[in-house]
Amino acid sequence: MVRMTEAGPEEQAIWAELGKIADPEIPVLSLVDMKVIRAVTIRESGVLVLFSPTYVGCPATSMIMTEIREHLHRLGYDDVEIETTFSPPWSTDMLEEGVREKLRVFGISPPPRESGDLNVALAEPVACPFCGSAQTKLESAFGPTLCKQIYYCDHCLQSFERFKPL
Repeated sequence: MVRMTEAGPEEQAIWAELGKIADPEIPVLSLVDMKVIRAVTIRESGVLVLFSPTYVGCPATSMIMTEIREHLHRLGYDDVEIETTFSPPWSTDMLEEGVREKLRVFGISPPPRESGDLNVALAEPVACPFCGSAQTKLESAFGPTLCKQIYYCDHCLQSFERFKPL
């Protein structure tokens, strides 16, 4: 999310309300944390929200849009338009360090920063979010959602999820 000017009180209130909407797959993060809300534009008739799903086939897209509308209706906006964009595509590199730390504390190993080669990033050692050990091994390339993998830590004997780099 790039803002060219300082947000006024009305826009700040909208961003604060959108920040209350939890990501449906990672409830410790909000849609604002995930950077899927790209921009907010206040219009005479209502609000335009620029939304970028994490990937084209995201099954939660309509649910997320419904939540955005419900939250902004609570602020008094009857006309809420949501525009979807995939340009630029969403990437885990958009996640700020504080968000990566929230993932780790929640028990999900955060994704590595882009190395230029996805295969290299996927082959890098994965630190256990519980003990920090790199003595981990991939248990399943697919976790409960497409964006996660399942790992096992040989040091603390815990299974954990890793957010895949995208």
